[in-house]
Amino acid sequence: MKLNAFDLFLDGMNVLFIVSDDLRPALGCYRDLVVKSPNIDQLASRSVVFQNAFAQQAVCAPSRVSFLTGRRPDTTRLYDFHSYWRVHAGNYSTLPQYFKENGYTTMSVGKVFHPGVSSDHSDDYPYSWSIPPFHPSSEKYENTKVCKGKDGQLHANLLCPVDVAEMPEATLPDIQSTKEAIRLLKMMKESDRNFFLAVGYHKPHIPFRYPQEFLKLYPLENITLAPDPDVPKRLPSVAYNPWTDIRRRDDVQALNISFPYGPIPEDFQRQIRQNYFASVSYLDMLVGKLLNALDDTGFSNNTIVVFTADHGWSLGEHGEWAKYSNFDIATRVPLMFYVPGMTAPPSYPRDRLFPFIDLFAQVSKHLPQGEPKEMVELVSLFPTLAELAGLRVPPPCPKTSFHVSLCTEGRSMVRYFPSAKGGRERSDDEGKPHRPPIAFSQYPRPSNTPQLNSDLPLLKDIRVMGYSMRTAYYRCTLWLGFNPSNFSVDRNDIHAGELYFAESDPNEDHNMYRSETHGRLTKKLCKILEH
Repeated sequence: MKLNAFDLFLDGMNVLFIVSDDLRPALGCYRDLVVKSPNIDQLASRSVVFQNAFAQQAVCAPSRVSFLTGRRPDTTRLYDFHSYWRVHAGNYSTLPQYFKENGYTTMSVGKVFHPGVSSDHSDDYPYSWSIPPFHPSSEKYENTKVCKGKDGQLHANLLCPVDVAEMPEATLPDIQSTKEAIRLLKMMKESDRNFFLAVGYHKPHIPFRYPQEFLKLYPLENITLAPDPDVPKRLPSVAYNPWTDIRRRDDVQALNISFPYGPIPEDFQRQIRQNYFASVSYLDMLVGKLLNALDDTGFSNNTIVVFTADHGWSLGEHGEWAKYSNFDIATRVPLMFYVPGMTAPPSYPRDRLFPFIDLFAQVSKHLPQGEPKEMVELVSLFPTLAELAGLRVPPPCPKTSFHVSLCTEGRSMVRYFPSAKGGRERSDDEGKPHRPPIAFSQYPRPSNTPQLNSDLPLLKDIRVMGYSMRTAYYRCTLWLGFNPSNFSVDRNDIHAGELYFAESDPNEDHNMYRSETHGRLTKKLCKILEH
């Protein structure tokens, strides 16, 4: 009997939703020539891989709540970690909740929602999940003194390659999460219900605590500095993030780096980059084991696989480290969709599509099936997955939607899948003028100048909101006055602006906002709040 995509859709698709933490597109499938990521690259070879996907805010909780509800931060009213949208904004349905309400068994492993107040100390259970979410027991040691220093003592370091056997519980959080996710896949073999399994990996989030053998993949002499390691001369001070989180680590404190601009000594910059890349390869190994288990359980032929991250991470670009900004390097993320019968030929349950690849062996590069260049947003994950699974796509949100439980501020990305390009767009686009896709991001600041709380201001301390729009041709950011008591923005109170042209300035180093040459053009391009 010949399989086709339509038959598979009739049977219903499972969903494996994999989200990493702080992962920029530093992967082989994004043509990174340094990072070794053969298992994720293998997934990409059977997937549609979006080249220009952006988070809506470059920090964990706001980004995750945004893409899991399909609403932007101004609608979730979450810019920090300290409010729960169902109480403080609106009782919005979530992506997993929608699948649960449509008959799926929904399960969460690891860091999917950001834990704590922003998900009601429950990862939004039982609204979003059929069973209580799993958190690895060893995650409580992530920021404790478990890193062996050159002095032989234990420290809470930024750089923390370890012997896993010597760690508390002789394991690491992401290892535990992978084992639990595999256990749940095996459990679902015995069920007649479709599943939505979300797996959230902590790495490459700091501290860089990972099995030390991965460091060998990246000899320090091969590691370069960022291509633009200096703070740009025309960068507005409000746009700069002073990377306070890494300053708190014992090994960074020992460097006695000046606030707010540093810089970090060049040899230590290389070590940070080396450890980040090693953490990515550790993540790749775990994703490889998880995808191999998808083969083992026979689910590869009827499971949509999504791989993405909550935001990117600066590795010295613009003299910055961490996320906390509106630059491409902080907002751009990997995003790929494997859809059986659509992004890859239909297969049978016993076919092995994702055999595990040993990173320490010589491996060949895999190239993606399709690479859409359109600007897309993580807020569009909700309608995209609904459409791919054959569910009704949530309607677009009205201009004010605090009272609407089910709607989306994103647009399904299926229209950009190569296999869909030859066909007609859905009827909700008929009669509307074509508008090039734009990605929007935003970031709050407490002041026009870098402060100790500039990276993570509490809501009550926010005075400026940086709204950023990214098109295929440029990025424009306006830093506008913000009132946290009523969430209002004064579009006439412009504290600073940024304008970067992608073709001539891909690293966003030369701010042209105040350029006399582009003065009239700037006003035309930077109509951010009119979109």
